[in-house]
Amino acid sequence: MQVLVHGGAGTEPDDPETRRAVLEQAAADGAAESTTVDAVEAAVRVLESSPRFNAGVGGAVQSDGEIRTDAGIMTDDRAVGAACSMPGVEHAINVARVVMEETPHGFVSGEHAIRLAETYGIETGVDLWSERTRKRWAELDPATGVDAELEWIREQYGRSDPDGREDGDTSTEEPPADLDHDTVGAVAFDGESLAAATSTGGRWLALAGRVGDVPQVGSGFYCCPAAAVSATGAGEDIARVTLSRRVARHVERGLEASVAAELAIEEFAELTGSTAGVICIDARGTLGSAYNSTAMQTARASSGGD
Repeated sequence: MQVLVHGGAGTEPDDPETRRAVLEQAAADGAAESTTVDAVEAAVRVLESSPRFNAGVGGAVQSDGEIRTDAGIMTDDRAVGAACSMPGVEHAINVARVVMEETPHGFVSGEHAIRLAETYGIETGVDLWSERTRKRWAELDPATGVDAELEWIREQYGRSDPDGREDGDTSTEEPPADLDHDTVGAVAFDGESLAAATSTGGRWLALAGRVGDVPQVGSGFYCCPAAAVSATGAGEDIARVTLSRRVARHVERGLEASVAAELAIEEFAELTGSTAGVICIDARGTLGSAYNSTAMQTARASSGGD
């Protein structure tokens, strides 16, 4: 079993060694599993439980003061599950897997996803606030009502250029460093099958109810017989170019995972002017990662002679 994980593409994180240790544990836990689906789920669960990452505990706070989690999972036979907009759900990846394996659907959202989680014994009502997110939120003076929230968000972080692209945070009030690393993810290969998974706590101070690329098939995650991919970065732009599918398509054309990842990020930057990162593993067992942000931490592990 080979497993590659990422902790998000963004600025240099605070305490990178602590974060790297968690990433290495996540990769090791994933590599110890017997199936690729189990591997990516186990790896992502470790990252969702660490307040050093923007997923699960310690996720980003939306404009109404709520933390909502999203996740997606997919296998090389194109079985897929995704869930989004779930307050109080630490392990969004578990819910995504339930959607994939226990329902005839590919995507379930909000209160209905939470009810599904409860039905299958996944813990809900979890306090997802960390000390740093609570402190950061307490320093703000949030507005109420959609119009007021939108105006407040623009004042805090600015918006995009005329064609609608986000140009990053523009205020002097920066989010916590690790919350600039949006999403965690894992890909796995056991010599025969592939799987990919991605999970997030969203974007810091996004409009309440905003859903980014993470639970969208082909954007935040994708898997096919050629490759498994997980993406991270500017969510709206990742969705506009279906970044994960783009990486897999390059592998289908015959490129190795590392080359495919680099090419897709080059194309992404040219098309959007934004930042992102990807990890990939192909059906030959070749690993790849690429990013055009300041940093993207990754870790890998293998077992069983792979």
